[in-house]
Amino acid sequence: MPFSWTVNPYRGCSHQCVYCFARATHRYLDFDAGDDFDRQIVVKTNVAAVLRAEVSRRSWHRELVALGTNTDPYQRAEGKYALMPGIVRALAESGTPLSLLTKGTLLRRDLPLIADAAQHVPVDLSMSIAVFDDDVQKSVEPGTPSTAARLATVRAAAEAGLDVTVFLMPIMPWLTDSSAQLDAAVSAIAASGARRVVFGALHLRPGAKEWFLDWIDTRHPELSEGYHRFYGRSSYAPAPYRRQLAARIRPMLRARGLLPADDEDQPEARRAARAAASSAALAPTSVPALF
Repeated sequence: MPFSWTVNPYRGCSHQCVYCFARATHRYLDFDAGDDFDRQIVVKTNVAAVLRAEVSRRSWHRELVALGTNTDPYQRAEGKYALMPGIVRALAESGTPLSLLTKGTLLRRDLPLIADAAQHVPVDLSMSIAVFDDDVQKSVEPGTPSTAARLATVRAAAEAGLDVTVFLMPIMPWLTDSSAQLDAAVSAIAASGARRVVFGALHLRPGAKEWFLDWIDTRHPELSEGYHRFYGRSSYAPAPYRRQLAARIRPMLRARGLLPADDEDQPEARRAARAAASSAALAPTSVPALF
């Protein structure tokens, strides 16, 4: 992963995204990865105080801290517990860079705070918008704000002076991947004021895979054979499919002035990262000359 430190104020997620990769992590708490993940939300009520103590240590090197990497920090519970303002303040006041990924439109509440933080530390802000068909979105992400509401939040963040990335992922084979669907999505993202798009095909890790394939079998039985063929033996869509998807979507992004980037969490990217880390570990260490 392109970061070493994360903060997740909530475990489980009321967004209820059928495909969510984080579902398996709920098993660490003796919950199941299905309904429990959607409904049994663990709240770390003292997270801001603990974080402030951690980033105040002399040993803290002010490395990037990523928010929203496992479950969404702006899910419904945040409206009640309001943990994010304390987290953002603790990071910004300690001089710690932060990244934030969300599907939650409650982000708008904190835009003034985040814009102020960006005056003092690097802030990377991203909104996840995977589905631009309202019926599919309500079916596969039943607890999320609407696509229109998320696009409006991107616009509000851009107007607050923040550069916003949109995560157009997961792109789901035969459900959201037609050229017409992708072109409409890219057009809407560009109109919202986003600067960059990260895209990637659906991948299904254990925990999420069983839940999603059961959803496909129930809701879209006509697609069941194809999905089991694609994902029966792997968490990732076949490489030829992902290459073809990239070949179609990259020109759409460039045509609208959006900076394109593939999903970093793919087998090829992981292999490249491991190879780079291995090369760095084997490289001779240079010693500065004393004279």
